[in-house]
Amino acid sequence: MLQETDRIETWRKTMDDVREEIGQVIVGQTETVEQMLWCVFAGGHALLEGIPGLGKTMLVRAAADALDLPFSRIQFTPDLMPSDITGTDVIHFGGEGGVSGEFRKGPLFGSIVLADEINRATPKTQSALLEAMQEKTVTIGGTTHRLPEPFFVLATQNPLENEGTYPLPEAQLDRFLLKLDVDYPSPDELKEIIRRTTSSKNRQAVKQADAAALLDIQRGAKEVLVAEDVLDYAVRLLMMTHPDQAASPDSVKRFVRFGSGPRGLQAMIAVSKVRAIAKGRMHVSTGDILAAAKPAMRHRLLLNFEGQAEGISPDTLVADIVDRLESSR
Repeated sequence: MLQETDRIETWRKTMDDVREEIGQVIVGQTETVEQMLWCVFAGGHALLEGIPGLGKTMLVRAAADALDLPFSRIQFTPDLMPSDITGTDVIHFGGEGGVSGEFRKGPLFGSIVLADEINRATPKTQSALLEAMQEKTVTIGGTTHRLPEPFFVLATQNPLENEGTYPLPEAQLDRFLLKLDVDYPSPDELKEIIRRTTSSKNRQAVKQADAAALLDIQRGAKEVLVAEDVLDYAVRLLMMTHPDQAASPDSVKRFVRFGSGPRGLQAMIAVSKVRAIAKGRMHVSTGDILAAAKPAMRHRLLLNFEGQAEGISPDTLVADIVDRLESSR
């Protein structure tokens, strides 16, 4: 039991150290940083949405530095081809007629890959990225190349500018474990941003963990226990995202066309296990489920025409589901 307690404490401290180090670089965004780390330690990919200039790129770079992982950035544009991100086979012709081949790796071969403005790429290039996210491999010329371990894609998109974009279909959005909303900073945070970025005190994150420690926490998270009643609670929450369920809130029945699929439940449980470790526990609580609900569900609720026309936020619908769920306990 003492050894188990020591393991949990080591994992918890590692997660705290990484979060605090990122906080030395990123001003505010406490919830976004925490949820991004839940995603990374759970072994999933995250979609960050926010207007330009909120530090999304800096946040991902700080996470890579704090975790001491190879970082790769891809700026998505409409003319980007799949081979531009996956890599390509290059043929060399020798002086005496000899021919040899070489595979040149693309920017996908990093441990933390920033897919900047993913919705600016064509569906063909998006599919190449999302296939790599799912399979952790790329296939070029009939040869399959395995991506490094660990491997994470942290993608960004701008919610304001839609001209010249290719919105991700719901089936592809479902590949992201979490969707994180990057909020606008408060006046005090804005002042601190200016102090840091216009003086010589600006700094980069330094190593607080490594790939081995990260993979150890990922394996440990799979050992976290989920009691039957807690799992039932998560299942009820998921089912209430569907408008055809009698227990669903009126807002869901009115504004939602389709609710979350099974991956939403997988995401909630995976993230809840990591959050439990961050709190020093080896069991999931309903509080963990509630904390994971919004980032796990907000991109998995498909609004109907009325919901889109009225600008209904998925977060509002999830909050209604939670209220209904809690009142029925």
